[in-house]
Amino acid sequence: MLSNALKFTPAGGQIHVTLSQEPSPKGEGYIRTHFSVEDTGIGMSPEFQSRIFESFVREDNKRVHKTEGSGLGMAITKHIVDAMDGTIEVQSELNKGSQFHVTLDLERFEEREEEMLLPAWDILVVDDDERLCISAADALQEIGLRADWTLDGSSAVEMAERRHAEARDYHIVLLDWQMPGMDGIETARRMREKIGEDVPILIISAYDWSSIEAEARATGVSGFLSKPLFKSTLYYGLSRFKEGAEAKNEADQKAGADYTGRRLLIAEDNELNWEIARELLAPYGFELTWAENGRICLEKFQVSEPGWYDAVLMDLRMPMMDGYEATRAIRACDRPDADIPIIAMTADAFSEDIQRCIQCVMNAHAAKPLDMRELLRTLQGLMSPTANGPG
Repeated sequence: MLSNALKFTPAGGQIHVTLSQEPSPKGEGYIRTHFSVEDTGIGMSPEFQSRIFESFVREDNKRVHKTEGSGLGMAITKHIVDAMDGTIEVQSELNKGSQFHVTLDLERFEEREEEMLLPAWDILVVDDDERLCISAADALQEIGLRADWTLDGSSAVEMAERRHAEARDYHIVLLDWQMPGMDGIETARRMREKIGEDVPILIISAYDWSSIEAEARATGVSGFLSKPLFKSTLYYGLSRFKEGAEAKNEADQKAGADYTGRRLLIAEDNELNWEIARELLAPYGFELTWAENGRICLEKFQVSEPGWYDAVLMDLRMPMMDGYEATRAIRACDRPDADIPIIAMTADAFSEDIQRCIQCVMNAHAAKPLDMRELLRTLQGLMSPTANGPG
């Protein structure tokens, strides 16, 4: 709901988020919780309001067509709310704005919240919205970080270059995608020219990452954080850069991992991607079989002895038979290993593809480019133990 409010509220508009709680009619073990998101955006027609929770439905006007989206977000939201026995209501008027109201009876939870603290890194926040910069800087400070901020790309490049010359680089740069003048992609490109490749640069945006990922990666962008930048979003998004004993232990585990004899079936229609996956996985002892599309993957699985493969890495977008169809077909096989671990591989790490993976009974999701530490952790958790490896 917040993402939609950000997408469909023009510059200068307002978005209000409220949360309130009251006693629940379900008893003392529950608390009735109200979430409300109200904006002064483009609004919706009465006809569209009656269909907004249907799959693949989008308002048919020019302003909506200019905005990224698949028409699945609100349908998934409605499914989640229904599964939690809650309600969701919408009120909207064209050219005036919209309000969404969700009511849930949540179980009371008494445990202490996990302490969110990171090392005292220096962070640079770049966004043309001053309120977002101030809010993000405050949230970063709460989790132990120091934050500078600026409102445009050229100033950000100058600040990063100055710190680099003083041998005290920022630890991480958070960079808005859409800014007037120099956008986030161009800013990242120029920043890399000035300071090199060592400093992680993360794009921050309310929009879907998949549409810009290839271009962003090519300019040296390290990853993505989704707006709004809540304290928890920042903590979990930046935690993967945490240094110290925990990271060292993980690196040691990675270096010593031995998966000799473990067999992976890799469905990937792009030969270069297959070669990259082979180069990354082979040093750990995996025996790899390549399937050029989903149909070939299914055929190789069907003619193999039961239990021959330990897991399948499944690209989602392939000709002949895509990853979703291949997964359904494997699950439908009359074989004792039809429940083989299947891990989806896709660049759409922040889109509705993840929901479809779950619906297809895939076991996990790995974003491209592959993060070997995360992939090995996933494989280790899914594969059955054998004498050959740590499974």
